[in-house]
Amino acid sequence: MLVSRLSKLPGIGKKSALRIAYYLLRADASFAAALAEAVAGIRDKVKTCSDCGSYTEDDPCPVCADPGRDRRTLCVVEQPQDIDPLESTGEYRGMYHVLGGVISPLDGVGPRDLSIVRLVDRIKTLCVKEIILATNPTVEGDATALYLVKLLENRDIKISRLALGLPVGGDLEYADRLTLARSLRGRTPMTGG
Repeated sequence: MLVSRLSKLPGIGKKSALRIAYYLLRADASFAAALAEAVAGIRDKVKTCSDCGSYTEDDPCPVCADPGRDRRTLCVVEQPQDIDPLESTGEYRGMYHVLGGVISPLDGVGPRDLSIVRLVDRIKTLCVKEIILATNPTVEGDATALYLVKLLENRDIKISRLALGLPVGGDLEYADRLTLARSLRGRTPMTGG
C-alpha cells in the first residue's frame, strides 16, 4: 500500500517508490515517525500567503514580511513552486505574485479564475514600477503574459519577461526550432553598434 501511495507523487514511479519504502524500513524509527507527522500535518500547517499567494507556515510569508525587499518590483509566477528557483539565484530582491495557474480556455481556465484582480490591487498598494512576467514558455504561459501586458499597458510600469532561449552549456545542434527562434528574437547586444 505504501508503494502504491508513493508512486502517485509527481516524479515518483514504482521503482522510486520501492526504493523509498525500503529506505523507510531500514531507517531509524524516529525518522519514519517524524516524516509521517510532517506529511500528516502539512495541510494544517501550510497555508497560502495572504499577500503574494505563495505557500507558507507564517502569514505573511518570509518574502512578503522582509522589509529589505524591493516593493516596487513584482515578479509574477504561475504557481508557488516557481518562486524557489528564482530565489535560489540570489539575483532577485523584489516581491512575488502567484497567479494560481495560467489562462487555458481548453481547460476552462479564464482570467477570472486566476489571481489577476489581486495582482492589480497589489500594483496600486505597493506603487509597483516594474513587473517581471515569469510565466512558463508554453502556449498558455505566453497567452497569460500577453493578457497581463494588455491589461497593464496604460499604466506607468515597466513590464518585462524572463529571457528565453538556450541553456548555459547547451549545444545548438541539440536545440529545438522554437528554442532557437526565441533565442534569436531575444538576443542581447554585445557592443553598442
